[in-house]
Amino acid sequence: MGIEVIGFGAMNMDHIYGVARILSDGEDAVADYTLSPGGSAANTLYGLAKLGVSAGFLGAVGDDEAGRMLLKDFRNVGVDTGQIRVKQEKTGSTLCLTDKRGRRAIYVLPGANSLLESDDIDLDYIKQAHVLHLSSLAGERLLKIQKQLMERIPPSIKVSFAPGSIYAARGLDDLSPIIKRTHVLFLNHKEIAELTGEEFQRGAQSCLRHGCDIVAVTIGGRIKGKANTAACYLATGNREYMIETKVTKQTLGDTVGAGDAFAAGFLFGLLRQRNLEECGYLGELVAQFSITRCGARAGLPTLRQLRERYAQLYGKPC
Repeated sequence: MGIEVIGFGAMNMDHIYGVARILSDGEDAVADYTLSPGGSAANTLYGLAKLGVSAGFLGAVGDDEAGRMLLKDFRNVGVDTGQIRVKQEKTGSTLCLTDKRGRRAIYVLPGANSLLESDDIDLDYIKQAHVLHLSSLAGERLLKIQKQLMERIPPSIKVSFAPGSIYAARGLDDLSPIIKRTHVLFLNHKEIAELTGEEFQRGAQSCLRHGCDIVAVTIGGRIKGKANTAACYLATGNREYMIETKVTKQTLGDTVGAGDAFAAGFLFGLLRQRNLEECGYLGELVAQFSITRCGARAGLPTLRQLRERYAQLYGKPC
């Protein structure tokens, strides 16, 4: 079958500190600490592999214990690591502060990610995939590598893109070379406001005008004047959908990686030729699994778990 999805983005170890509240200034105590493999595209590919999708990854780790842990974590779920480069630098890491209200602050130390070169990217390897999933890398040079890659890959490969807050801050015009080649653009409500300067529905239309086919915005119930059940908003050139959650209130581990989990569920549906609404519900459901545990990956479901929960909630197979 070959590889269905290839990811390209940062590989990090997440140092996650649970706190009572995110402070703008001041002092507070740490409630708990979790060390977890991370990186946006890496989390999404991990989630897809756990659902039985054949997956590979392009990225870099350091020649250290953290790098070996990241490679092992991928191999445990069957992600092909043959194109991940080992660099003579510390593996990338993040400092994540997360509170019980679901708010978080993330600071990135790129490490080995910043040493990735264009020569490290094997175009023939990418050409076997149905989907290339991109997320942000720190630094102008690495963004340029991703932009240039868009000109080299064949039209048969669908691109999905999760710019995150680092890239969203650059604005639509700077990201246009990637967005115009993107099939599915994944953002949360804050990122699309940062990217476009508009609220999520108008912002989605601006993104569509820049050439992407589908915009998926995770909302988390943040719509003024409406019940707190809206999970995400999907828009295409001629349709829009509001996906509502059917998951009842549950214990929150943290929200680190929830957007990456949503992308995994959505892309799983896309690869299995589900319609757009079903893709949205699958994304929402995988995200709900994710936030029950601390860290970006511990709560991600197996295919059996996803199928059972989907059938329970929606009365049909996924």
